Amino acid sequence: MRESFLYAVAAIAFILCPFDVASSMEPGKFTLARLHYGGGGDWYANPSSIPNLMKYIAENSSIKTAKKEARVKISDENLFRYPVLYMTGHGNVRFSDSEALRLRQYLTSGGFLFADDNYGMNISFRRQMKKVFPDKDLVELPFSHGIFDIHFRFPNGLPKIHEHDGKPPQAFGIFHEGRLVVFFTYESDLGDGWEDKSVHNDPAEKRTAALQMGTNVIVWALTN
Repeated sequence: MRESFLYAVAAIAFILCPFDVASSMEPGKFTLARLHYGGGGDWYANPSSIPNLMKYIAENSSIKTAKKEARVKISDENLFRYPVLYMTGHGNVRFSDSEALRLRQYLTSGGFLFADDNYGMNISFRRQMKKVFPDKDLVELPFSHGIFDIHFRFPNGLPKIHEHDGKPPQAFGIFHEGRLVVFFTYESDLGDGWEDKSVHNDPAEKRTAALQMGTNVIVWALTN
């Protein structure tokens, strides 16, 4: 019953979304847009990750998904076609002043940014988000936050996919008028877990956990 209600809400939210969803890559289907940012970081990392996540979401929820990702810059005219932006990478992130302003407009107008540290973008990402929201901070989300059980249950928060510095995985967020508009994963590396099995040779349970948590994030973004 809860799941049926959730996806009824999702369908309504999708139809009433202020973003031009109908003109996305596959009309009527959710398209996840990868953010092409400046600064020299490898924004294009993990090429098989998004298609695999979209396939998993389509097979394990009522959300219809596009097979391919979109790729957008903050300055692109079609930015507002996409209700969710995904960004990852290992290196530097840099937004110009105009990009920071436009990203803020996107997020405060109903958009959602899902940032997944692929090991190395933490410091620069935090610095750039202060340009976007000078008056807001990234705050750690408690395990009790709804994003951890909206579809699949994660009672201990983010799954640990790759070791990196051996720290526990953490989820951070920025809120605008009570709505989570930025979700940042640190020391987890969900995107690596979405990749084709042959890329990292992760065990099946880690790949499944990464895909399930990614599904939760998208469901949350589309229904809240």
